[in-house]
Amino acid sequence: MHLTFLGTGAGAPSLQRNVTSIAFTRSIRGETWLFDCGEATQHQFMRSALKPGRLDKIFITHLHGDHIFGLPGLLTSRSMAGLSEPFTVYGPKGINTFIETALSLSGSFTTYPLEIVEIEAGLVLDDGEFRVTAWPLNHVIECYGYRIEQYDKPGFLDAPRLKAEGVPRGPWYQQLKQGKKITLEDGRVINGADYLGPAIKGKTLAIFGDTAPTDIALQLAAHVDVMVHETTLEAAMLEKANGRGHSTTLQAAEVAKKAGAKRMIATHFSSRYLPQDMARLLAECQSIFPATELAQDFAVFTL
Repeated sequence: MHLTFLGTGAGAPSLQRNVTSIAFTRSIRGETWLFDCGEATQHQFMRSALKPGRLDKIFITHLHGDHIFGLPGLLTSRSMAGLSEPFTVYGPKGINTFIETALSLSGSFTTYPLEIVEIEAGLVLDDGEFRVTAWPLNHVIECYGYRIEQYDKPGFLDAPRLKAEGVPRGPWYQQLKQGKKITLEDGRVINGADYLGPAIKGKTLAIFGDTAPTDIALQLAAHVDVMVHETTLEAAMLEKANGRGHSTTLQAAEVAKKAGAKRMIATHFSSRYLPQDMARLLAECQSIFPATELAQDFAVFTL
C-alpha cells in the first residue's frame, strides 16, 4: 500500500505545487482511491505511475474549489477512455448538485455507472477489507477527515506442519487459510484456525481535510500508522491560519503527538512558500513530532 501526492498546495496552484489530491493505492494490483480532486488532478494522475483503470472511488473532504474543481474533467475523461467499471464519489452535502450541474451545463455525460454518495459523520464504506469513517472538522464550510482502517488478516498457514500430519495439498488449503474447518476423505476434521500464525494487523491512516484545531482530531488520528494533515502556514502565522480554518506546522504536529500517531505527512502548503522555505517548515513540525515528513507533488510514501 502506498500514498501518492498528486497535489500538495493550498488554495491555488503554483509553479511548485498543484492543488490538493492524494491517491491511496491499496494493493500490488494497483486498486486506487482518490482523496480530493483539485483542478488539473487528471493531468497529475497521467504524469504519475498510477493506473486510471484501477481508480474506482473518490472521497471529497469539502467543496472548496481547490479540492473539487478537477472532478468534472476526470469523470468525463473516464468515458472518453472507454472505461466501463462502476465509479463512486463520496462527499459532503452538495457534491451531487455540483457534479450533476457541471456535467449538465457542459453537455457532458458518463458512460459508466456513476454513484454519488452525500456523506455525514460516521461510517462511509465497509468493503470487508477496509472500513472508512468520516469525522467533522473545524473549517469555514462543512469539511471532513477520513479514517481508513484495514481489517486484520489471518496469520500464515503452517503448510509444513499440515504436510507432516498427513494433510494433502488441495483446494481446501484456501479454506484452511481462512480459519475454516474441512473434512478429509479419511474422516478427520481439520480446523484451519489451529494451523494459523498470529493475525497480521491491518494498517490505519487518517487523511485530514482543511481544519483549524479541533478536539475530534485526536479521535480521527488515534494511534494511526500514518496521519496526513494540512500545514497551510508556519507557526508565526497562527492567527491568520486559524481565522481561515487552517492549521500551522506546530498545531498539526501537536495532533500527531497527542493522538499517538506513528508517522505524520504534512501537506497543503500555502503558495507563499518556495522550495527554500520547506526545511524551515519541516523543522517546526519536527520540533514537536520528529516522525514528520513533508509531501511534495508526485511523492510516494509506502505504508
